[in-house]
Amino acid sequence: MSDALLPERGFDARSLPLPEAAVAYVLASWRPEARPVEEVTLADATGRVLAREARANAPVPPAPRSMMDGYAVRASDLETAPRRLYVAGEVRMGVAPARALKPGEAMRIPTGGVLPDGSDAVVPQEDTRAAGDGLVEVLERVAVGEFVTQPGEDLAPGDVVLAQGHRLRGVEMGVLATLGWERVPVRVRPLVGVLSTGDELVALTNEPEIGQVRDSNRFAVGAVLERLGTRVVQLPHVGDDPQILEHALREGLARCDAVVLTGGSSVGERDVTPRAVEALGAPGILVHGLKVKPGKPTIFAAAGAKLIIGLPGNPTSAVTILLAVARPLIDALVGADATPPPLSARLAAEVRGRSDWTWYVPVTLTRDGAVTSAHPLRLRSSHVALLARADGYVRVAPERGVLDAGEQVEVYPLP
Repeated sequence: MSDALLPERGFDARSLPLPEAAVAYVLASWRPEARPVEEVTLADATGRVLAREARANAPVPPAPRSMMDGYAVRASDLETAPRRLYVAGEVRMGVAPARALKPGEAMRIPTGGVLPDGSDAVVPQEDTRAAGDGLVEVLERVAVGEFVTQPGEDLAPGDVVLAQGHRLRGVEMGVLATLGWERVPVRVRPLVGVLSTGDELVALTNEPEIGQVRDSNRFAVGAVLERLGTRVVQLPHVGDDPQILEHALREGLARCDAVVLTGGSSVGERDVTPRAVEALGAPGILVHGLKVKPGKPTIFAAAGAKLIIGLPGNPTSAVTILLAVARPLIDALVGADATPPPLSARLAAEVRGRSDWTWYVPVTLTRDGAVTSAHPLRLRSSHVALLARADGYVRVAPERGVLDAGEQVEVYPLP
């Protein structure tokens, strides 16, 4: 979004922005401190944010390798195939070929074996047959380079393999190992405090009375934050007292790089989060309320370089906002470059939103052959078990208001 379209003083509860506008404004108004760098072992690097780009320092593979089990040959020997060639030995894995290949010769080679000097192609095993007396009959012609992976074909020296800011996946540990990275420079994970508010909350070990609920949001929110690359500090539960909440926030921000609250973010008399956050200093509340379902009473704020996110108390709303809306803010906090791309699926049933609002609807995924289908779940933001049944969510854009059954949609998977 252009800076010219951003408000000068943020969005309040009377001027609800769409999620994209809200996040753009926060990113333009708040600057997290640069994350320091630490080195971790390759075994501990999965899920961490790469602190410098990974470049190839040598060609991969370093020498021509066979793509098939078969025979290393000279393509010029087979211009008149079928032809019999003398078997001059065998290439062994992990060992350089003992000698060069001469005209009229072939050498047995496994998949991944290094081609001997003098050879320039590989004949697959199925295109040959034994001819006795140390000979092999090659039945088909091959072109120069056929069934051969050339030096540097996978990676050339200087190629950027993984960019700085990339969140490392498990499958990429093999890539870093290929480059010889025993230790990996990563961003130090930020500390994020999770604070739940509300007089209605009781400890997990207590039996809730009528009107009470167990303090469950902190665990769902904390788990999601851990998956997004932070270290979570569980802060004490606070009731509906603005002074006590302000004190708890100050203590949390003194220990942590950010604080995420659940509950108390609406505009009712007992929703104390806005008053407590405003007392923490500039820039204060940047966004209060979104044109989004679920999660309208969301707060984005900052105290200096410390980020504050106020999530709704409803379980589905809290987790959905954290993943669907606030994730770019968490990415900025941890130093990650981008959110993973969505999946594609066929929508199994119509989904209706609300014109001019963004809706996020949880879905389950099923697969029938090559077709992945997304099945919408009935949205009730207060339903604790709803996201436990979901595999992801779809977005109903404000300019559409409806997604039709049968259309291809983007599904954002739950972590």
